[in-house]
Amino acid sequence: MAVKIRLRRMGAKKAPFYRIVVADSRFPRDGRFIEEIGYYNPMTTPADIKLDTDKAKKWISNGAQPTDTVRDILKNNGVI
Repeated sequence: MAVKIRLRRMGAKKAPFYRIVVADSRFPRDGRFIEEIGYYNPMTTPADIKLDTDKAKKWISNGAQPTDTVRDILKNNGVI
């Protein structure tokens, strides 16, 4: 089972916000997930990011691979 840390799109049309989730890579983008570890709202200035760093570190140490966007978010928050 390949586990990824990725964004799950939420919100209205043309007003998205994203939840940062840990999910199996075979499931759809907005489908089933294992655990929610934060959220990301790019519509605010500056972007609003809330992240549970302990859970993120735990999942990365267990082998979860972040997507490119989530990797940038994790770097900015000092997780990676």
